[in-house]
Amino acid sequence: MNDGLLELRDWLVEIRIARIGMEATASYWKPLFYLLEATEGVEPWLLNARHIKTVPGRKTDVKDYQWICRLVEYGLVRPSFVPPHDIRQLRDLTRYRTETVRDRARDVNRLAMFLEDSGVKLFSGSSPTSRSARRGPCRMPWWRVNGTRRCWRPSPWAVCRARSRC
Repeated sequence: MNDGLLELRDWLVEIRIARIGMEATASYWKPLFYLLEATEGVEPWLLNARHIKTVPGRKTDVKDYQWICRLVEYGLVRPSFVPPHDIRQLRDLTRYRTETVRDRARDVNRLAMFLEDSGVKLFSGSSPTSRSARRGPCRMPWWRVNGTRRCWRPSPWAVCRARSRC
């Protein structure tokens, strides 16, 4: 945690600020929001920028903090929903897994293209990341080297449509 954020939190607690409104911009709000969320006696509000702009009044970047303060003080905006800590961790894990699976599929396809450019044909009809490849193992997957067909023992990710070609 950044020392500046810890100093800000201590200062806000010292002067007894009970509610803090902040605009959700990219991911800049996260460290401060999570720190204040864990602080007893401070209620952080995450505000949607679109909701802030729909309230009539002048809004400039220089006076942005004053405008947000007034909107929160007079109750003209509502806080956005921020899921609890456990749900956020589960979402982050799920997003990371999705990204990892996507990266794996991209790498397999990149390897297949590299081998095909080198004269080695591993897959016929579909790639190992396609839907038909995930249905189950095939009897005899095959590959080509310089136009010559060769077969080997079944593999767990083999293409099922290659069964009729071997």
